[in-house]
Amino acid sequence: MPRPIWSGSVSFGLVNVPVKLFSATSPKEIRFHMLHDKDGARIQQKRVCSAEEKEVPWEHIVKGFEISKGRYVSVSREELSAFDPKGSKSIDIEDFVDLSQIDPIYYERTYFLLPDKGAQKPYALLLEAMRKTGRVGIARFVLRTKQYLCAVRPMGKALALSTMLYHDEVVDQTELDGLPSSDSKPREKELHMAEQLVESLAAEFEPKKYKDTWREEVMGLLEKKAEGQEIVSEAPEEEPRGKVVNLMEALQRSLAAAKKGEAPVGASGGEVRHKAEPEHRAAARTARKRSAPKAKRATRSSKSRRAAHR
Repeated sequence: MPRPIWSGSVSFGLVNVPVKLFSATSPKEIRFHMLHDKDGARIQQKRVCSAEEKEVPWEHIVKGFEISKGRYVSVSREELSAFDPKGSKSIDIEDFVDLSQIDPIYYERTYFLLPDKGAQKPYALLLEAMRKTGRVGIARFVLRTKQYLCAVRPMGKALALSTMLYHDEVVDQTELDGLPSSDSKPREKELHMAEQLVESLAAEFEPKKYKDTWREEVMGLLEKKAEGQEIVSEAPEEEPRGKVVNLMEALQRSLAAAKKGEAPVGASGGEVRHKAEPEHRAAARTARKRSAPKAKRATRSSKSRRAAHR
């Protein structure tokens, strides 16, 4: 059962809705520790002064901002704490805007807002009002010691809160080189073929369809190594970089292949074939089906072997 990481209220006008904040995402990253290859011991990182080449305790470390190459302005924790936002327990909605007006580039991390005790009725009222009007609340709130800009919006049966970037944190496209010029405008026939290709590949978005195959393969590899299997790694084949030889011809062949449900044909004329499935990918599928206790037992046996090696 997830635990709330923040509690307070959503306020708009004179209305306050008590809520609790829960994480809405759970990234499945594989985290590695740094080990000594000789004995498998953990690597420890120390804070060392670059001038004295000596370890520095925390009480003698301050923050520094580089103003030019090698020049810093240092600030103490006390100086920075004076600018910490006041720990308000309120998500203050300042504006209601159309969801379509917010480009996804502004979103950072998403949370769920659930009603606190006795707040189900005003919570349901706000949820339904936002759903009916198609509006999203733009607000500010303080989480820990940082103030965030956020969007409060309906998501299924709950309200979602997404932290947002500020305007000056998004790169302006005028700063980019290599954008298409007016000379790159496609011909009408090419555009028509491209539109047909897009429509032939159109589908409903199904999140479960897309798998993190890299994570599955690595977990399969780790499972096998935890069980004591020796793995012989092979250098990955270098895939050739795609090069458009004839745009119209590539569009025609891609469209024909999409209509038949066949594998696309590369620009060089050869069919793009799928590589043989690596051995550890098959193991990954098996590893995902195995229970957590078994994985823990494998980890414990791995640790015992490492201890014996020492």
